[in-house]
Amino acid sequence: MDTQSLPTDIKETVERALAEDIGNGDITAQLIATDTLAKAQVISREKAILCGIAWFDEVFKQLDNQVQITWLARDGEIIHPNQILCHLSGQAHILLTGERTALNFLQLLSGTATQVQSYVKTVSGTKACILDTRKTLPCLRRAQKYAVRCGGGTNHRMGLYDAFLIKENHIVAAGSITQAVTAARHYVAHLPVEVEVETLEQVKEALTAKADSLLLDNFSLPQLREAVMLVQGEVKLEASGGITKETIRAIAETGVDFISVGAMTKNVQAVDLSMRMQT
Repeated sequence: MDTQSLPTDIKETVERALAEDIGNGDITAQLIATDTLAKAQVISREKAILCGIAWFDEVFKQLDNQVQITWLARDGEIIHPNQILCHLSGQAHILLTGERTALNFLQLLSGTATQVQSYVKTVSGTKACILDTRKTLPCLRRAQKYAVRCGGGTNHRMGLYDAFLIKENHIVAAGSITQAVTAARHYVAHLPVEVEVETLEQVKEALTAKADSLLLDNFSLPQLREAVMLVQGEVKLEASGGITKETIRAIAETGVDFISVGAMTKNVQAVDLSMRMQT
């Protein structure tokens, strides 16, 4: 999926978020006369990567499609402190009702994209691509995976249905790596098969079993280099497990193809944004 490919579930995601926040009505916004018109600006308070415009727009579209929004920045762009990101105009009570939900999406997804870019920059100049994982916020996986792309990262599988990832417990239950890979090929022949390995012996077995890629779980730097030499480009190698910004550069320099980082989507710090209104 390319960076500009928006998820198909934005409408449903926003519907759930609005229902969660508004319930049976925004009682505070009802204090404002319905014919009161207002203008507003969304302002960034820090440097970040912008992401989440489509979700922000959808919030106000669902509340009142007469709200006008003019964006001065785009998803994937660097934004700076005190930068005006967009202008809004419409009924004041609508802008007030949608403010928090719209900003929640924009702040969270911008935070995800910003986090991802910091990892991507750290491995710049190596062959390694930064992958996301399934460690996402519930019901926001497609949104966060879009944010990963906006930050320059690459998506791993979307869920449990679009690729095989045979982990330690699968191997134990199946009997061996070979048996698990064989079963996967028989079950859905066209889907990629990745095997999580914990030793160099398992690397050899997975190669013999014709896995498409290997996830090197918690390998030391010498083990990663040895695995790269052993595989000789026959399959793609993904390093995973305890990856930090302090260790990721050295891991990338071992020659692995991918590095997966769960913290990018799990430990997200929202970007500081605010909306300021004028009636």
